[in-house]
This record gives sequence, C-alpha cells and structure tokens, in this order.
Amino acid sequence: MRRPAHRPRTPRPHRADPTCRTRAHRPHAHRPHPARRLGAAALVAGLLATLSWSSPVGADPAPPGLPEAIDAILADPRLDGATAGVVVADADSGAVRYTHRPEERLVPASNAKLTTSAAALELLGPDHRFRTEVLAHGPRRGAVLAGDLYLRGTGDPTLLAADYRALAARVARAGITRVTGHLVADDTRFDRARMGRGWAADDESAYYAAPISALTVAPDTDYDAGSVITHTTPGAREGDRPRVRTVPHSRYPRVVNLASTVAAGQPRTLAVERAHGGDTLTVSGAIPLDGRPGKEWVSVWDPTVHAATVFAEALAAEGVRVDGATRAGRPTPADAEPVATHHSMPLSKLLRPFLKLSNNTHAEVLTKAIGHERAGSGSWGAGLAAIEGYLRAEGLETTRLRQVDGSGLSRMNALTAGQLARLLTAVRDAPWYPLWRAALPVACDPDRLIGGTLRSRMCDTPAARNARAKTGSLTGASALTGYVTDRAGRELAYSVVLNHHLAPSVKDIEDAIVVTLAASDDRETTRAPRGAPATDRARDQSGALECAWRKPLTC
Repeated sequence: MRRPAHRPRTPRPHRADPTCRTRAHRPHAHRPHPARRLGAAALVAGLLATLSWSSPVGADPAPPGLPEAIDAILADPRLDGATAGVVVADADSGAVRYTHRPEERLVPASNAKLTTSAAALELLGPDHRFRTEVLAHGPRRGAVLAGDLYLRGTGDPTLLAADYRALAARVARAGITRVTGHLVADDTRFDRARMGRGWAADDESAYYAAPISALTVAPDTDYDAGSVITHTTPGAREGDRPRVRTVPHSRYPRVVNLASTVAAGQPRTLAVERAHGGDTLTVSGAIPLDGRPGKEWVSVWDPTVHAATVFAEALAAEGVRVDGATRAGRPTPADAEPVATHHSMPLSKLLRPFLKLSNNTHAEVLTKAIGHERAGSGSWGAGLAAIEGYLRAEGLETTRLRQVDGSGLSRMNALTAGQLARLLTAVRDAPWYPLWRAALPVACDPDRLIGGTLRSRMCDTPAARNARAKTGSLTGASALTGYVTDRAGRELAYSVVLNHHLAPSVKDIEDAIVVTLAASDDRETTRAPRGAPATDRARDQSGALECAWRKPLTC
C-alpha cells in the first residue's frame, strides 16, 4: 500500500513562536509571588499599571487581565515547590497571549501522545491498516498441509478473539483440516524489546503497561491489547473458591485461584496479580458471599504466545488439527502461501480509542510501526527518530526535548509547554488535522468515545463541550494540552504542564485555566473560581494515573 509522502516543511515565519515571552520573564520564579493572593481588584489594577509587555510584532494583545488571572490560578498553594509551564496562543495565527516558563522541560505524561499521533498520521497516513495473515508453508496433500502454518502479525492492537476465530474459519474453508508441522507465530515485524525505556517495574502487570508485540489479542473494544480481563464471582458457599474466568478465555495465561468466599458482609480483599517475568495470574484474598463480581485488567507476560494460543484453540474448534507445537518468534518463509488475511480499522478510526481513552499500547505500536515504515526497523529507536524528524520539520527545536516512548508512560520524557503549543498551531494546515482534532477528548461530553478522559471535567462552565485536549497524569506530573474557543469566538491553543506537586491531583488547576480562557474576550477576563471546573467525582480521583487507566472506574 502506498503511503503519503512526508510533506517537507519549514518553520512558519509568519506565526509567532509560542515560546516567546509576552511578559517580563522571572527566571527564578516557579510560581507567582504570594502577594498576588490579595484581592482580585487590587491584583489586576496594580499589575496592569506595571506590566511590561514584549509581544511579537503583529500579535494580538491578550485580553485585559488574562495574564493576571492565570497568574492567580498558578498561585494555588498546591503548586508550592512545584514547576508549571503554561502557554496560550491564538490557534490560527500563533500569536502568543500568555506564557509562564514556556521553555521549562517537564515530564509531559500522556501529552507525549500528541507528538506520536501527529507523526503517525503524517508518516503512516490516515488510511494505514495493520494486516494479520495466515500462511501455509509446505506441500498440500488434499486436506493435509505437510508443513507449518504461520500466523504473521504487523502490530494490529485491535484484534479480538472473534477475529482469530474468523481467521481459523477461513483456514478450514480453504480445505485444510490437518497440519503435520507446527503453528508458528511470526511477530518479527517488531524487535524483541517488550517494555519501554524507563517504565516503572511496579507497573509491569498493569494492562496500561502491557508488553509490546507485533502479534496481540485484545480482551475488549477499548482494544487493551496484550492483557486479559479476569471476572471473579463468589462461590456457592462460605469457604468455596470463587469462580474465575478470563477474557479472552484460553490456556494462556495460567490462572491459580487461592482466594476464598467469606461470609456476607465481610471485607472484600480480592487481588489479581502477575509476578515479574511470569505467565501465571494469581487470584488471592477474599470475596464475600453477597459481594459484587470482580473485574480486573492484567497484562500478560508474552502477548505473542497469548495470541497464538487463542488462534490455536480457534483452529481446533474449527476442526483443524495441528500435530506439532506452537512456536513463536520465527519469520515466515518467503515462499509461504497466503491462506487468510485480516485488516484492521484504518488509523483514522483507531485514533478515537487511542486518544480519547489514552491507550498506551496503541502509542507504542504506532511508534514501532513508524520505525518499520520509515527505516525498516520495528523498534523504539527507529520510530522515535522518525517522530523527531517530523517534529523538526514542523518547527519544533528537537535538540531541546527528549522522547523515549510513544505513550508518555516513561518519566524520562521531557517536553515543554512551548513545544506542545507550537505543535498545536503547526498541524492546522495538515490534511489530516480535522481527524486529529476530533479525536481529542471533549470536556463534559458523557460519551466515552467523545468526552474520553475529559468527560467528567469542566461541566457547567463555558468550557463544557467547548474545550478539547489531551490529558496526562502520573504521580507528581499532570498536563492538559488542546484547544478552546473564547467568548469572542476565537480558538485558542493552550498547554499546561505541572510537575513536582505533592497533591494527589491538580486537575482543577488545569481546568480553571481553560475555563478562564473560555470566559475571556477582548474586553475583560474573569478568573474561574477555585474548584468550579471539576465535578466532585473528578476532584476525588487520585492524580497518580489517568482516570481511564483505572478500570473499571467510571470517570
């Protein structure tokens, strides 16, 4: 399939660089001086009288009071000792309206998915589809294949057990009922590095940190590839083992049930864990007789073996017998004959679960797919080099950033609010921009595939169903980058990156800035009241992880 050629681009001189300072830079101030916590009227009047502007030539002035209003929001005590990078720019012209430490390199968390997704659209193309094939190698003697059957993947993170059943059914329809050799899982499109650089060891069994492979199976239509869902229900009587089943159901991974059913009303202590480097899920603890069924997502150790096992069992169910073993990691011979093929949804459609639900696996698969497409190597190194080249063509100063994975799960990533804002304005002339913009979560839209990770935030404010942005959160790192329309009808691009805070969540600080932008116009700016942008449900959530990663929590 032909891919669109990379559009050669140079930085756009007619657009103001979002890293330009629109006010006197205070190099040692991580946050506004405590004196700015005085009354709002005195604050605005005093600062307007003394403020020194250095807007770029031709830039529209910021609305009266906008810098002061954002400064006051950043004066929140939860940011004492923390670092904040904030940039606000006119989305069309790039004219800067506000900056605070725009060049400070910070951990972007899932805001790194903005660079990965934009590069994927440019370098792979919106029509890119992943292909999964079944191929036969060896002579056919009637219904018998005297050789090996190969399952070859290219990284599709959307394959479900039903898709493997459909492939198995096509093998049977092709007239093959017996394979004398082996079933071989070919995952060689990607390298053998399964875990991203700098990923936390205690995240290993978490589904959002699933190992990356060119062959996977997803347990759900969020497409959480490389993981299984465990469903646990109480036993019939006190003392019985709970009933445990996995989705997709297969012999891999192995499940060891050590849990017990306890009397009604007793505490629930049920846990599902996978030890480091192991392929056994251990269910332990207690579930009361009257307890609700448990549901937990857990990563598998070897996603290739998992997918191959699901396919092998599907073949058996279709009456196709494989005499040999299931093997993984061997390339398909060049003279193998295609038997069945499955194509994924196009990237233009995959963008929605990827960005709306902040799916880490999708980001890493796309990074390795970019590497294979551009350099013939399905590795993080090749993919990230291509992403960096794309960002450089878009005018970002890549010598001043570091990206070590596609998802932002690593704390080694370092981006600035200025660079993220620059990306938002630079991509607006790309032919795929409407698809990318539409895939960003929308504030307070309850539909999971529209509101995504913002669906419970900024409700009952001018930003509701107006602001759209990529969220990001790790312990001590939070970010929000996107677009919002102000009261004058102009679209603003913004990036808020907050690091080193000790509070469990600073999401309402991000929201207050965006609501303030939505409420602003040329005449005046009204600062959003503290706490108003976030619903109680959203404020009560821990900021340690994306809400969407904390399944089955309803965000």
